[in-house]
Amino acid sequence: MRPWLGAEEVAAVTEVLASGWVAQGPRVAAFEDAFAASQRAGHAVALSSCTAALHLALVVAGVRPGDDVVVPSFSFVATANAVVHAGARPVFADVDPGTGNLTAATVAEALTARTAAVVAVDQGGVPVDLDGVRALTDPLGIVVVEDAACAAGSTYRELPVGARAEVAAWSFHPRKVLTTGEGGMLTTGRADWSARARRLREHAMSASAADRHGAVLAPAEEYLEVGFNYRMTDLQAAVGLVQLGRLPEAVARRRALAAAYTAELADLPALRPVTDPPWGTGNFQSYWVEVLPGSPVDRDGLLARLAAADVSARRGIMAAHRQPAYAGGDHGRAPLPVTERLTDRTLILPLFHEMTGSEQGRVVDVLRAAVR
Repeated sequence: MRPWLGAEEVAAVTEVLASGWVAQGPRVAAFEDAFAASQRAGHAVALSSCTAALHLALVVAGVRPGDDVVVPSFSFVATANAVVHAGARPVFADVDPGTGNLTAATVAEALTARTAAVVAVDQGGVPVDLDGVRALTDPLGIVVVEDAACAAGSTYRELPVGARAEVAAWSFHPRKVLTTGEGGMLTTGRADWSARARRLREHAMSASAADRHGAVLAPAEEYLEVGFNYRMTDLQAAVGLVQLGRLPEAVARRRALAAAYTAELADLPALRPVTDPPWGTGNFQSYWVEVLPGSPVDRDGLLARLAAADVSARRGIMAAHRQPAYAGGDHGRAPLPVTERLTDRTLILPLFHEMTGSEQGRVVDVLRAAVR
């Protein structure tokens, strides 16, 4: 992955520097409004990272120390970490073999008497079947947090991903289709949740930093609870505004590159590429393939062949329950065979906006030679 950045982002950052207001301020507010509108969300709260957004999403949704939160192990470790930051226990659930996402059935296997929330990830930009999961959890009073870290530009049931969520968290890391360098966003339809998240992101102050700095005689602030320093800067938000305007073009380009990969690999039974599910479209933030049994080379062998040809691919999504931070801990008893299979057999292929046909052809040639 290479971020798609250009002269417009440089100009936007330069303008912020010249303004003298580089911390959280008017650009952050404009980015929040624009992002909420683009994602059909009632409210958006800009934050320092998606991990911060996940943490605050759990807090404002009422997750408390001692609660259980169902999460996929098949995800970047930040998904589980955010639950620990909230004082709760991550309980690992398995995923669907085709999408890599939680389903109602896999969540049901992981529920406990203390389950307060589920974190449903749009893995690699593939939209989770949120309605299916909520059909199980809503009657039980269990909130679903959508981890849309990878999913800006993906759709679910003809709406932007996250539009149907009670609360969602987004990442703007350089690996994502929309980047601000680092940064994240929380979106929700609930005004009370967004208001509390805004307070918590800047130490739970009763008056925001922007309001205080905008006054000649700043009002005395109070600290209503223990908060955090999770603010985004105007420098980041200025980049985000430019990137948001480019998002449709960026997604269209990634989907075209993904379609080219899929067409070229269609006659190779050893490889199964990720595809769109019936309920939506992905942004192909990651294009991953599973190396199936019977392949002449396994996943690691295929990675080695690619590296020998100077092609940088990556192992697929990790299994968080295997990581030292979580291995051996008490994180539920649901079996995780699909998670372990996908973690062991998948790899992520190069895909970036300015990728040329000859560059993509090099990747395909190595794959074809290896598995044939």
